[in-house]
Amino acid sequence: MLKAYWQNAEEGIAVLSRDWTTPDTLPEFLIYPGKQKAKEITRVPLIEFAQRSGYFREGEDLTFIFEPKSAHLGQKINGERIYVSGSFNGWDEAINNPKWELKRQEVEGLSCYALTLPWEECYDVGEVHRFKFVTNAKDWLEVPVDAPNAVVEDNNRNYELRAMRTGHHMFYFKAPFKQDIPKAMELVCQKERCHIDYTPWLLNYKTDLPLGAIVEENETVFRLFAPRAIMAKVIFYEDLEYPDEQTCSMVKVDDCTWEYKHKGNLDGWYYYYQITGLNKDDFSHFSSNFKILDPYAKATVCASGPGIIVDFKKNPKPESSYQPPAWDDLIILEAHVRDLLAKDRIELTKDERLGFTGLSQWIHTDDNYIRQLGVNAVEFQPVQEFEYTKIEEYHWGYMPVNYFSPSSAYAEHPGRASQVKEFQNVVKAFHDRGIAVILDVVYNHVGDPNHLLYIDKQYYFETTEKGDLYNYSGCGNDLRARAPMAKRLIIDSLIHFMEVYGVDGFRFDLAELLGVDVLKDIEAALKKAKPSAILIAEPWSFRAHIAHMLRPTGFAFWNSAFREYFKQYVQGDGNHEGFRYFIKGSLDFLTRFPSQSVNYSESHDDRCWIDSITQNADHNGMNPTMLDQRRTHLMVAFLMMSLGIPMISEGQDFLKSKQGVNNTYQRGDLNALNFHRLIQFADTHDYFRRWIRFRLSDKGKVLRPGNVANLDTYFQFFHATEKSASAVIVNSDQSLGETQLFFAINPHADEVWLDIDGTDLATYTQIADHARFNDQGLHTGSLLWHAGKLHLPPNSCGLWVK
Repeated sequence: MLKAYWQNAEEGIAVLSRDWTTPDTLPEFLIYPGKQKAKEITRVPLIEFAQRSGYFREGEDLTFIFEPKSAHLGQKINGERIYVSGSFNGWDEAINNPKWELKRQEVEGLSCYALTLPWEECYDVGEVHRFKFVTNAKDWLEVPVDAPNAVVEDNNRNYELRAMRTGHHMFYFKAPFKQDIPKAMELVCQKERCHIDYTPWLLNYKTDLPLGAIVEENETVFRLFAPRAIMAKVIFYEDLEYPDEQTCSMVKVDDCTWEYKHKGNLDGWYYYYQITGLNKDDFSHFSSNFKILDPYAKATVCASGPGIIVDFKKNPKPESSYQPPAWDDLIILEAHVRDLLAKDRIELTKDERLGFTGLSQWIHTDDNYIRQLGVNAVEFQPVQEFEYTKIEEYHWGYMPVNYFSPSSAYAEHPGRASQVKEFQNVVKAFHDRGIAVILDVVYNHVGDPNHLLYIDKQYYFETTEKGDLYNYSGCGNDLRARAPMAKRLIIDSLIHFMEVYGVDGFRFDLAELLGVDVLKDIEAALKKAKPSAILIAEPWSFRAHIAHMLRPTGFAFWNSAFREYFKQYVQGDGNHEGFRYFIKGSLDFLTRFPSQSVNYSESHDDRCWIDSITQNADHNGMNPTMLDQRRTHLMVAFLMMSLGIPMISEGQDFLKSKQGVNNTYQRGDLNALNFHRLIQFADTHDYFRRWIRFRLSDKGKVLRPGNVANLDTYFQFFHATEKSASAVIVNSDQSLGETQLFFAINPHADEVWLDIDGTDLATYTQIADHARFNDQGLHTGSLLWHAGKLHLPPNSCGLWVK
């Protein structure tokens, strides 16, 4: 299929549906409207095609090219060997096979990794092949999202290799006329016709100017990035109830930024924008009547706006000397603002119970749930301004409409921008209690109203060749996070929440859609602003999974494999390999350092833990069985014994059930914490609490090693022969001091005698089993040890300290 792209206002690239095999002539391109001939048509050099596509063919030779500098993801090779791996050579079978190794060399002036083979070695007539580059360490080098031959299958992005598209089908051309801004055009070649995609040209636009409503002492500057607007206005007024609007035309101060300067400090005033643009194709969505909420508005009255002008000299961040724990020392509780407050016995007004003010009061009480549990970090579901129609509506917050404003739905007086001071107080209150604040942030899509759509659809959103919005997020619009000003919007808003509110870190929803290259830029900017920043990625989307690609970065990630494995393990369906792998913090494959793995068995998504593993019908764990409770104890013991960052979901410690409902995103009645259940299952809550306290203690330091010098000697494993029952000695080589831990677990309904020959448990003190935890030692050990064998009753575990 014919494709064409504008690189800039003068130059384009045409991609033919097949190689142009006539050596002495060049194709002719006609550009519509106007039916004008393109000028200065030249072939794209084969090496340039290969940089984009991973290969080229010259005669009977096929050359594979990998150039780290031009690789979109900037992966570091660090001296490792690189192989081409694909459907033509058995994928994994190519690793460490010299025949498929690329060597560092110069090809047509380009320093790169390359491999040249006879064409027939890799290609069978009539087949379409897929391939990728991989290191000898089995690190798959990801395909750039904008590679012209990138294809996504089974959650993997690969290069495509076709016999008729080998590098001889791409041509540069010049525009036959002067262009000012990107607009709808078509290209025709040999009866084929296509839209000329102006995205590469459009994404050249960016500005370094400060954006938003900027308040100086005696001046307010409005500044908006809108590269394809042909007219822009700002409307502002002082009284929300009786608006006396002032409409002012903005002027273009560079080729993409609109500005209006007003004499006077407009702190507390309201404003919105209106933009006029050309709607001559399906890649535009301008409306001169739509009231646009400023993407950089620091507060907003509600999801649809207007924005509120905020002078931060009048709203300084509260003073605090708080420093978050080191990553290895984190224990996270995932929580929702309203779930914590809805049914707690603390005296709050109805309005306070809905949001930030009530949360500040709640965390200051001595007996609040989070303080009882003992975690040192809370990860809040989204609090950035999100889609809603009524203040009282229950939302998880995953449909954002503004990235700078704390949610007006959680504010007592949103029309007066009270959310600014209220959320500052929330973060300060948690810090005063020694608890880090992590925000769940959503930058992969937006909610309704979609204000960015009216600023520039094609700039801010990923679209198909027909102009439809991509939907790998499942929410109808995928943000084009790699666009320079979209990426800047993300980074600027994150730094704003760190600097103005004191937030300690972020968990990125569906981070795969942002892309590893964008995540790396976010990491660099945030670590520069706050070196202690906690960065966590949800490493998947409906498109792909990138946990393996995060290994060389400074991101931790939600380890869903841990969640899925342990649901099976406690029901007797696990294996020894999984036990070893997760105890070691997934260091054998996914992680570079232990705290890169966020280990969890329940989050807000999908069924909660007790509903997933309950013996009851219809996944309803409201009345858990004794075995359900015992399996939960085994789970938290394993969770706390595994290297990595443990994360618990709110209420998981007192067996919170959603009555079997899988997706409860608008079910405040099912999500709100029922603290009567904490009393009903006080023994399980106490069991969680004591494991958390131990993990953070001096003796638990061996579970928070920072890094592990030698995995083979730091752990010593023991396994049952026919069951998945296992045991482990942590700090076996005493590389982290004299303290050693011995942990054993049997998830089966049958007793197991586990061979631990060579381990003298008489030199250890048992401090926990599957029901009790006492760091001073259990008065009567529940697990028997004799003649080198440990007796593990059905569904049991134990912890010993030496």
